[in-house]
Amino acid sequence: MESPFSSPAEAALQREAGAAGLLTPLADLDRVYELERVVGFVRDLGCQRVALQFPDRLLGDAGVVAARLEESTKSKMFILGDTAYGSCCVDVLGAEQAGAQALVHFGPACLSPPARPLPTAFVLGQRTVVLELCARAFEAQNPDPTAPVVLLSEPACAHALEALATLLRPRYLDLLVSSPALPLPVGSLNPEPEFLECFGRRFPLAPGRCLEEYGAFYVGGPEASPDPDLDPDLSRLLLGWAPGRPFFSCCPGTGQTQDEAARAGRLRARRRYLIERARDARVVGLLVGTLGVARHREALAHLRNLTQVAGKRSYVLALGRPTPPKLANFPEVDVFVLLACPLGALAPWPSGSFFRPVLAPCELEAACNPAWPPPGLAPYLTHYADLLPGSPFHVPLPPPESELWDTPDVSLITGELRPPPSWKPSNDSGCSALTVRPQLELVESSPAGKCAKSPLPSELFPHILPTHLQFPSFAASFLSSRSWQGLQPHLGQTPVKEAVSGRRGIAIAYEDEGSS
Repeated sequence: MESPFSSPAEAALQREAGAAGLLTPLADLDRVYELERVVGFVRDLGCQRVALQFPDRLLGDAGVVAARLEESTKSKMFILGDTAYGSCCVDVLGAEQAGAQALVHFGPACLSPPARPLPTAFVLGQRTVVLELCARAFEAQNPDPTAPVVLLSEPACAHALEALATLLRPRYLDLLVSSPALPLPVGSLNPEPEFLECFGRRFPLAPGRCLEEYGAFYVGGPEASPDPDLDPDLSRLLLGWAPGRPFFSCCPGTGQTQDEAARAGRLRARRRYLIERARDARVVGLLVGTLGVARHREALAHLRNLTQVAGKRSYVLALGRPTPPKLANFPEVDVFVLLACPLGALAPWPSGSFFRPVLAPCELEAACNPAWPPPGLAPYLTHYADLLPGSPFHVPLPPPESELWDTPDVSLITGELRPPPSWKPSNDSGCSALTVRPQLELVESSPAGKCAKSPLPSELFPHILPTHLQFPSFAASFLSSRSWQGLQPHLGQTPVKEAVSGRRGIAIAYEDEGSS
């Protein structure tokens, strides 16, 4: 049976998935994937089982790369090509399931610390950079040779930053070159204290200098799509960079530059709107977006406590990679918060694809913590670890008696006055005392279908606020307002029937329906 809305049942079995072809020429395979360095990494560790993690767009080269590495190292290679969450994070769980002693990560990486220690080598790739064009573009956008500027790049262009700085240093005196914050080899010393590590990069700042003094010149950008909003790495830099400082991006192949000030303003305005949505929300869905990044359990507990003290109900959802069909199954949730790595939390979502907005943990912190600095003064933190105790950016919650909880707050979306959170304890000393509960009797249904009146909890305990008033079940109230609330069991109201054989087949074509 086939219609405009369906296809034959056999089509799913006859469809060919196809295999991805080789993306990189064989002659360039060693250079692009740095196979010589990977072979040295495996031999130095003496590993017999190594996991190779590839993003989806590089799986066409995975088989050839694994075969060459096995031939050179005599070690068993395992290809990890289907990560449960973002491919930028190290898939420690997948490597453990394969019994791997080390992991090699290919492609863009967020460089977040893994939840479990595992020797890891990163191959970020080497995108072609035309140095002369980029140097000319830099000089055109930075006419003042004394202005402080930082050279930034996407991970695949980081190999060319030092060469670009060599062309610019004879004229520019205050030039800073960033580098990817790759994990240090086992047994090596920690980096020098003056190295600032943020945004997944290291900045060799001079003593007494701060990053807020510098403008930025970013080499990179989406290669396939002309839309820069699809680059989470660039979005992370724009949100966290000091407002008011110049920020230019440059295409590494053509030298075409763009002033990113307007896009940075749009991103910040969008984030402020999401903070307002989080303040108006009553039900918050906490999406588990990673299991391999360090301190994710601690961050989840922090977000749950944050929503509780703000008078909101939260639900933890572990759904893998979030998609619109998955999240549409929870219409009672007002906003979702994605607990993921910095690149995963800022992953590009198609406009209007989700039924409810998806926020980053920093936005929930700004919405629920009254001690958080106001917009313009608070930093935008892209990693959830910066919100936890021990971080220099951690802002503890004010005590219950603080006046911050009673500050009037008006929604900028609805224009209504938001009520203060209802979690604060009452001044009545009896609220915390334990009271013996009297024996409650069961209520029998009357023949008319009405129940006899039973004493309410407020009548039994007039000094204790009922639990359903302290923390109302918004999901239950939402369900009661729906026109269809699921199948009604009607227990005891339907006759008992003997079990019979049901229909056979699948929903698209049962055996007794025939074909048309």
